[in-house]
Amino acid sequence: MVTSESTVRIASRGSQLALWQAETVQKRLADANPGLTVEIEIVKTTGDKILDVPLAKIGDKGLFTKEIDEALLDGRANVAVHSLKDVPTRVPEGLVLAAIGEREDPRDVVIGRASSRSTLQELKPGARVGTSSLRRRAQLRRLRPDLEVLDLRGNLNTRLAKLDAGEYEAIILAAAGVIRLGWEDRITHFLEPMEWLPAVGQGALAIVTRADDLATNVLVRALHDPTAALCVSAERAFLRALEGGCQIPIGALARVDGSLLLLDGLVADVEGEEILRDQLSGDITAAEEVGRRLAARLIEGGAERILAAIRNAPPVPAP
Repeated sequence: MVTSESTVRIASRGSQLALWQAETVQKRLADANPGLTVEIEIVKTTGDKILDVPLAKIGDKGLFTKEIDEALLDGRANVAVHSLKDVPTRVPEGLVLAAIGEREDPRDVVIGRASSRSTLQELKPGARVGTSSLRRRAQLRRLRPDLEVLDLRGNLNTRLAKLDAGEYEAIILAAAGVIRLGWEDRITHFLEPMEWLPAVGQGALAIVTRADDLATNVLVRALHDPTAALCVSAERAFLRALEGGCQIPIGALARVDGSLLLLDGLVADVEGEEILRDQLSGDITAAEEVGRRLAARLIEGGAERILAAIRNAPPVPAP
């Protein structure tokens, strides 16, 4: 049982961004609970170990969370801190999504070479653009089919280093990570939700605990952001209803306007030749229902055909 004089261990990936997130939770817990010792244990995940294969070819269940969640289940840690976009819509048995931290800017951004800082519209035909996401690839091919889209793996530092080394003319990243590490000056421009939707839960922190660890659940609940939680619950319900993962291009973004929750969502084929997008609103007390209803609307509009084609496609051998 955790008390004010106990030690809480946070399991985290070891990248600079992951540690920033874990250390933020560490500081907030320690500040709110004098006498509590909060430590961080670094855990290497499957997604961290396999860097030469596109994410969609590895598999899509807990690539960046499985080993961290195992550290919770076997008692090595009390708390796991994840980027929510990496967390499967169904957490492992015995664990609970105990809190959603304050959400950073959920948009994607384009970062061009320092020498040119070209926006997406300014890139020359044939320019090489790096991304690890099928969702980004599909939207990029819809907006700029004349660009060459190349896979981009590695943590944020590695991706920027590859850009600076000349491997790409531009790369697309989540704004949240760039902002959290204080690198806003690298951003060429933001991709606005009117034309480009981010990943489900992008920008939000997930704080996971064991379901039976009531004392820790109480501690981390103080970090919970109700507005962010409403938005991501709608987005995750949308994703869950579509049975999506990193192998399927799906995007969503919710926002709260008074008593209403507004949700935008899309499903695309992997080449971006067909993108189905719609919006739905509902009362904030029914956020998950809004997500399910929007998914059903897209399925009725043809998304099931796109999803079936992707799921039934023969696997492409990894390089």
